[in-house]
Amino acid sequence: MHRSFRLALLVLFAGPSVAASADELRSTLQDQQAVAVTIYNESLALVKDQRKVTLGSGQNTLAFRDVSARIRPETALLRSLSAPGALALIEQNFDFDLLTPQKLLDKYVGKSVSVIRTNPATGLETTEAAQVLAASGGVVLKIGNRIETGLPGRIVYPDVPGNLRDRPTLVISLNNAGASEQEVELAYLTGGLGWKADYVAELNAADKELDLSGWVTLTNTSGATYRNARLQLVAGDINLVEEQVQARRAMDKGARAVAAAPAAMAEESLLEYHLYTLQRPTTIAENQTKQVALLSASQVPARKELLLQGTDYYYQSSVGELGQKIKVGAFIEFDNTEASRLGLPLPKGVMRVYKKDAAGNAQFVGEDRIDHTPKNEKVRLKLGEAFDVTADKKQTDFKRLPNPAKGNAAFESAYEIVLKNAKTEAVTVTVLEPIPGDWSMLKASHPHVKATSNTAVWKITVPAEGKATLSYRVVVKY
Repeated sequence: MHRSFRLALLVLFAGPSVAASADELRSTLQDQQAVAVTIYNESLALVKDQRKVTLGSGQNTLAFRDVSARIRPETALLRSLSAPGALALIEQNFDFDLLTPQKLLDKYVGKSVSVIRTNPATGLETTEAAQVLAASGGVVLKIGNRIETGLPGRIVYPDVPGNLRDRPTLVISLNNAGASEQEVELAYLTGGLGWKADYVAELNAADKELDLSGWVTLTNTSGATYRNARLQLVAGDINLVEEQVQARRAMDKGARAVAAAPAAMAEESLLEYHLYTLQRPTTIAENQTKQVALLSASQVPARKELLLQGTDYYYQSSVGELGQKIKVGAFIEFDNTEASRLGLPLPKGVMRVYKKDAAGNAQFVGEDRIDHTPKNEKVRLKLGEAFDVTADKKQTDFKRLPNPAKGNAAFESAYEIVLKNAKTEAVTVTVLEPIPGDWSMLKASHPHVKATSNTAVWKITVPAEGKATLSYRVVVKY
């Protein structure tokens, strides 16, 4: 639309009822008695909106305003709480074509409007009848015998089309066999409401304990506000029909609000999932991100591990050098048990780890994503790569052995891994080698553990500002 073209809306009666039919009964947020919101991981929520409404006897048309703009209408269910069975649903329509200047103009293509122009010198206004010919990419009007675009002035509309509403509205046709005043509940599934868990862990100086805090981050882009809602969250992988719950690719940016008085959430099992309930009502405003406390634990025993992990491709070919100054991964793990001061179902999310420096300031040292973790399971986080601990690795021998049987193959190979430590204290490095096929260790400079059928594990102590060498020879049969 041309920037100089100003639109003015002239309606025959004011207020939000301009798009409603005369016999329509309207319910707004002023009628709301309570609202409960259960949010799932997949940008999906169940809303239960309880309101007090006044209905006539027999057939009624009830306009349930201020529902989510991303409601799934096929899931909507209206029932009477005060008179169960009194309401019989006939038909329902979700009106989501909302009133805007552009939408109003679009609806008047091919129809008549008035154009009011003001003489800049005298201030006098003149009115002309016009027909809207087009409204896409600009306004095209037929005024008398001429076609005009980009005219200064304003368009005056005689009315608002009945299919335009200022708020998302579910219009329900029903039969009422009960009292006129009833408490009803509209339950429906909607997109645009999502949550995720975020965790903050702080390691102690010895890397042997951590303090853990969990937060739930809520995001509301559903187009509605849920005031003083009873909030519940479901953690788990719920099966959803793919075509009905595709996530929005572009998420609206909203204000960020952190709960002023965080309180832990109560947890319970729900089928094969876990349900978390906030112990106080909270308002989830439209286009808002909110955080509420999930859990807190202190002095959780933790274990740090430096891990050098190999691959299995070089056990059946001659490769020579396998790498210089190979990075060694840094991991932290802890047990989600009551004995470790936890023992809570942990929803999936990102866990960020901090540690205080010599001056006592907490510094970020890495993060990792955890999956849904039940109690009595281990949480393992990769924080990054060690700076001062590296490895040089090479294959020192390789030969193909006579085939043990038709169609089989056997190989013998030897390896040397030099671990270097630039720290001023000794470290222990876990060397994990995935060895394929039917294998046996011929000899090794350090004792190993056969952790799984295809994995050999060594624990190598590397002295301060020194190095340690692991060498081993293995036979692999396929």
